[in-house]
Amino acid sequence: MKWLDVQLTEKLQWTEQHFSLRFHAPEFHFKAGQFVRVGLLQADGEVLARPYSLVNPQDSDLLEIYFNIVPEGPLTPQLAALQPGDALKLAPRAAGFLTLDEIPFEQTGCKHLWMLATGTGVGPFLSILQSGEAWRRFEKLVLVYSVRTQQQLAYHNLIEQLTQQHPQQFHFVPAVTREIAPGALTTRITTTLESGELEQRVGLQITPQQSHVMMCGNSAMIRSAFTLLEQRGLKKHLRREPGHISTEKYH
Repeated sequence: MKWLDVQLTEKLQWTEQHFSLRFHAPEFHFKAGQFVRVGLLQADGEVLARPYSLVNPQDSDLLEIYFNIVPEGPLTPQLAALQPGDALKLAPRAAGFLTLDEIPFEQTGCKHLWMLATGTGVGPFLSILQSGEAWRRFEKLVLVYSVRTQQQLAYHNLIEQLTQQHPQQFHFVPAVTREIAPGALTTRITTTLESGELEQRVGLQITPQQSHVMMCGNSAMIRSAFTLLEQRGLKKHLRREPGHISTEKYH
């Protein structure tokens, strides 16, 4: 692969383990919701890279990724140690299907977009929510963002800005599972789906007739939520067979 050379412009630290990196890539094109491989040149001359969703809107020259340090992981500690001006490697093309143009609007007629995220899985949804297309296509957009502690609720200023810009259209539901946080649900996404607490909070129901559900984050959450949604008649979306549930596979 021919890697692109970029420089780190800014590093944001949310917690001891959570970081965002911003870097300029003026000619880079992607769709909101996609991911790109980002890496570092190693001493042996090889590039160590992993896929990361892009957080920024697709019309921005400033690309941004959000990640957490993986204990004993080979790359994330190196990324977290970078400083502005340091060099990064960027794959020349983005990938992924967690995008608005993959949602089968004509076939399903969905009016409500539900975005279920755990941890850094919120990244692609923040990119989508900064797209004007999202607000034109859906009557209601719901972001459910689950973390362990309140401090891990990153991008709170951006989310508050979206809430103020679209007060009738946007519902933000934080879930903090290991401590009590003002205004947040206290249990996992799957628990709130099963109990009905999530839909009660939003004032909408997840149905095959009106809803499309996107999920990103912890694989256990995705598997469990998928099972619960299937029981309601929702099914996985495939290009050859339109459905109601979209997830991402990074590869």
